[in-house]
Amino acid sequence: MSLLGKIVVGGIVTAVGVFIVLKTDKVLGFFGRVPWAEQHLGLEGGSRLFYKLLGVLLCFVGFAVMTGLGKALFLGTVGRLLFIN
Repeated sequence: MSLLGKIVVGGIVTAVGVFIVLKTDKVLGFFGRVPWAEQHLGLEGGSRLFYKLLGVLLCFVGFAVMTGLGKALFLGTVGRLLFIN
């Protein structure tokens, strides 16, 4: 992927992450509550916390893609779990 493509894709992923963090109530209203998050992350705010953590993760991945570290991030985390060299 070209440099401009990485910047555009990373920017879109980052923008989606920022939207999820800032507009958690709208995302919660659209997608609904997450039963696993409600059970494990808190009493009433588990789904909100889950969506905020998801948004922060998307921001992190978006910046990694923009800076060209996306492949290194994948291989350093999930790649080790899948035994990919």
